[in-house]
Amino acid sequence: MDLSQSEAAGDEAAGAEPAPTYTYRPSLLGAPFTFRLTEQGLAYQAGRRAGVVALRDIRRIRLSFKPASMQSRRYMTEIWADGAPKLQIVSSTWKSMMEQVRQDSEYSTFLAELHRRIEASGARPLYERGSVPLLYWPGLALFGAVALSLAALTVRGLQSGAMAGALFVAAFLALFLWQGGNFFRRNKPGFYRADDLPRDLVP
Repeated sequence: MDLSQSEAAGDEAAGAEPAPTYTYRPSLLGAPFTFRLTEQGLAYQAGRRAGVVALRDIRRIRLSFKPASMQSRRYMTEIWADGAPKLQIVSSTWKSMMEQVRQDSEYSTFLAELHRRIEASGARPLYERGSVPLLYWPGLALFGAVALSLAALTVRGLQSGAMAGALFVAAFLALFLWQGGNFFRRNKPGFYRADDLPRDLVP
């Protein structure tokens, strides 16, 4: 019996309301990851790894936007706690070889309850948002440099009369700005409050 089944059976036997649970499959062939909020803390089962993290032991949480090739609107929560491996909760799950399904409502509901319980426990972890600064700012500089190069190529193509080439580069530039700009806008490093989760990182 896995984590969700055993906990659910215990809740039913005790006559209590089912504990908040979130499950996703990180890969098509891998085992599902299950997270459950219990009286003891955050229970997790990730493949062969399983355990319970006391909420007071959680020292750091990071919310970020992590688009993937099969899912352009994908979010991730990373949790660091004393005596436990780093835990990752993702907003989408693999359904088939060609499809990842968004679980926005379930993901945001579970995150809100997790933060509420952490605050109620008296723990004061560091709430971070976005990418790691040492990766974000060089990446943003590179993004700007590439965007300027593409814009320059478009102008040169127009000046030389190469309309087809200029339009192709311009279309690519627009797509690059849209996707890259969205990524960097959402993942700007910073901090947030447990009672005010960032709307651009929680669907």
